[in-house]
Amino acid sequence: MQSSASERSAEQASWQWDGEADDAAEAPGDVVGGGGEGPRLSRRRLLAGAGVLAAGGAVWAFTRSGGEQPAPAPSKPQPTALSGPPPVWTYRGPEAMTPERLVGRSTRPIFATSAGLQLLDPATGAPTRMIRLAPPDRKFGSDDLVSARVVISAHRVFTTSHGHVDGRHLTDPAADVTVPLPDALDGDILFTGCDGTTLYGTFYNLPKPGATTMNQQAFALRIADGALLWTSPADRGEQLLTPAADPTGTITALRTADGRTELVVRDAATGRQRWTAEGNENLRWCTIGQRAVYVPDGSGGLRALDLATGTERWKSSPTSPEQWRAMPPVADSGMLYVPRDNGVVSGHDETTGGTIWSLQVPFLLDRRSHPVVVNGVVYVPGPAVGGVCAIDAAKGTLLWTFRDSGPGKDVWSLAADADHLYAGHDDVLHALPLATVF
Repeated sequence: MQSSASERSAEQASWQWDGEADDAAEAPGDVVGGGGEGPRLSRRRLLAGAGVLAAGGAVWAFTRSGGEQPAPAPSKPQPTALSGPPPVWTYRGPEAMTPERLVGRSTRPIFATSAGLQLLDPATGAPTRMIRLAPPDRKFGSDDLVSARVVISAHRVFTTSHGHVDGRHLTDPAADVTVPLPDALDGDILFTGCDGTTLYGTFYNLPKPGATTMNQQAFALRIADGALLWTSPADRGEQLLTPAADPTGTITALRTADGRTELVVRDAATGRQRWTAEGNENLRWCTIGQRAVYVPDGSGGLRALDLATGTERWKSSPTSPEQWRAMPPVADSGMLYVPRDNGVVSGHDETTGGTIWSLQVPFLLDRRSHPVVVNGVVYVPGPAVGGVCAIDAAKGTLLWTFRDSGPGKDVWSLAADADHLYAGHDDVLHALPLATVF
């Protein structure tokens, strides 16, 4: 499959700090104070200068006190040059983030890596807890960490281990929970979502000794006591996408069989299929809104399918000479915000699909760009060199663009709480003040 122009441009923007490749794995994470402009010094020069200062301080301390006092610690690297709102704090981790390990959005700052989840204090960025995670299990044939993902609810992250479900609390280790898995879930398990009280996922097992056909089931598991609420046969190749908490109790999945992909919509309470809809070669994602499920239309645009029946409510497609491809949209309070790969973000009425506003942001987008909506502001992440835009959700006006001087090679990932936007890429995570709408 050929990558899009935006994906290629993001991949080609590879960078690293001077000298970082040699010792990045051993370096501890750094937390530094908020932004400001300044000269761009390499990390090697910063560290070298700090070393010289530290050595001078050690000599001074030795001559003053006979060597009894320890030398002062070397200074930590300063933040890279920034533009936009000054960060409340900046955390630099020992390795690059892997936000694709997380299913669901956290309301706390989490620095996810191949080793685990480093939890940070929202006010200061100081590390508070490290949750170690198992490496990806390659027997699923996955190169995108799908077998090593963890599911986030409001206060916990969930994984499985040795026949149990482990729910690690984001702030209080004493509140961790472990419940045994039911005997019926005796195969390989992939959790794919949580609505706060129930975990959803898929498990695979061989129906009998010597069999070569894998049995696949979708399931729902109550968190409090590990009770299995339901199982439902799932065709091989069916992948749950949004088995999460939406007001309509809807689970969506993509099912690929015999070279074709279709959308499967299930009832979250029972697991039964409500309806299915044939897709196309571009059907790789879907988004649930208040009234519809949104999927690609096959020509770069967007289709809105009625939640109850699957019938098409409306469609928005590029018209000649336009060339763009819609990315997964975000639904909020009756509005639908649609990012496009050409860097245009538009706001639509969910009921009719009518365009209320459209805005060109200063960077291109791809399917890894996942906007968030907080307090009437749409935050749109771009490639590392592009930054993050804050857009007035009602008017479609650009409020600010935040960038650091990375540039980096990853797309920005976003999370938010009531006070901060947590925006990061590569090995850096910033806590930004939320934008104000007037």
